[in-house]
Amino acid sequence: MTRRFLAAGAIFPAALALLAQTPAQKNAAETQTKPFKAQSSSSISYTGGKEGDQIVEIVNVDYDVTGDSVPGRPSGSHLVLRTSTHSKWTVGDEGMDSTVTVEAWPLGIDLKQKPLYTVAVSGLSAHRLDNGILLVDRSDGGDLSWWSVYKVGTGQHLFDTYTHLLSFTVSRADGTGRYAGLEVPPDNASDARLKEPHAVAVLSYASDEKVIREVLITCADTTQAILLRSYADTTRTLKLVDRPGGRDLQITFEDNYPSDPHSVVVSIPIVKDDLDTAHAQLPPGIRAVAWRR
Repeated sequence: MTRRFLAAGAIFPAALALLAQTPAQKNAAETQTKPFKAQSSSSISYTGGKEGDQIVEIVNVDYDVTGDSVPGRPSGSHLVLRTSTHSKWTVGDEGMDSTVTVEAWPLGIDLKQKPLYTVAVSGLSAHRLDNGILLVDRSDGGDLSWWSVYKVGTGQHLFDTYTHLLSFTVSRADGTGRYAGLEVPPDNASDARLKEPHAVAVLSYASDEKVIREVLITCADTTQAILLRSYADTTRTLKLVDRPGGRDLQITFEDNYPSDPHSVVVSIPIVKDDLDTAHAQLPPGIRAVAWRR
């Protein structure tokens, strides 16, 4: 059974003076737009040979412009996003060293100025989702896949997920976006509560502006808890399930080969735009309780 230790990411805010500005001052500053041109270089290099390690190093830079309805930003304003990825791979190795840096500026501000925010973390890539979410692939090219979710408007970290990010709407009638993910705490989790031997995972339910609810899933049997949160021994899936009268977030923990097939299924209803842990469907020994960081 393999457990990996994962480095935490970092967000560097813009100058503190910006935080002291009133909304009117910020809007005035951002309306003073000017034409600009920015250029960045992408590159690839290969070193090594018969006698030593062969190393491939790649730098890629990508630009993007958001729509005009970014949560947390003035109405009608756009952001310019510059995403830089820097990877170094030793040929033949599993996984690589890779970092992702996302910088944001109001459209019309020269990119030579300090960005509104910078997100700099280990990872393979980053992309914008639904205008309000920044999704960063934190994988290293090895067996473990996970993602970090940030707000496009401010760079604020919302949550991490070790299943693919679930994206859906409040209802068929209400098209407001909602997101869900499942964090499986690593051995070096910064929150001591997630190191507790009964802890299994944290389910997050969020909008593009805030985390609405987090639910801590625990197991009374510590031996089973270890297996359920193991990256090597268990595969986890998260899906939205429609049922008569409502919808559930359903989490499945499935034992990996060579273990005999066995699944643990947890279903938590979505009620009034919140997670209803009181009516969760849970196997014996499994608990799901509202939790806050």
